[in-house]
Amino acid sequence: MKAPRTRRCIATGETAHEDALVRLAVTPGGDIIPDIAAKLPGRGAWISASREAFIQAVRRKAFDRAFEGPVSVPEDLAAQVETQLVARALSTLGLSRRAGRLAMGYDASRAAITALPVPAWRIEASDGSADGRGKLDQLARGAAPGLRVAMCFTAEELGGALGRSGVVHLVLAPGPEADRFTVLMDKLAGFRAVVPPVAERPARES
Repeated sequence: MKAPRTRRCIATGETAHEDALVRLAVTPGGDIIPDIAAKLPGRGAWISASREAFIQAVRRKAFDRAFEGPVSVPEDLAAQVETQLVARALSTLGLSRRAGRLAMGYDASRAAITALPVPAWRIEASDGSADGRGKLDQLARGAAPGLRVAMCFTAEELGGALGRSGVVHLVLAPGPEADRFTVLMDKLAGFRAVVPPVAERPARES
């Protein structure tokens, strides 16, 4: 991946790498839209990847200043960003599967956790059972300490991205997809809990 450039957040005025920010663009009609891939033409603005930054930008009328004129800011702009980050993260998992760098299912995940190279991510369905997840947690603490865990997608969302129903346990190997997934998850953490608090969930295994 290319080294990220430094940009200034329109909400806080602070500078940060693009990996910590979201680019916004404006349509010919003057509507602000997310540009997650940072590829849309025309003038753009950058904002910290957090819901609070969007609230702050609205309060400070930062969007009009950034685009040097009146623009229309959708009430659900932060939600649009979250939705697009989720879609891109799930798409990245699909790419990693096709590249052979994604283990799916309990047994395959268990084997991947103890294999070399050390995996980049574990992904657990938010509605999966605590039992299977707990066993993999225990295994990872010994075999791959520090392995990051994402638990912010449902089994249905994961299955839809991977073409397989009831996906609960995944392990992502290092590679370009894992690098991209990390950037997306770090941004997504500003909009939803990547690892929600432990709670009772329906039993579901795969």
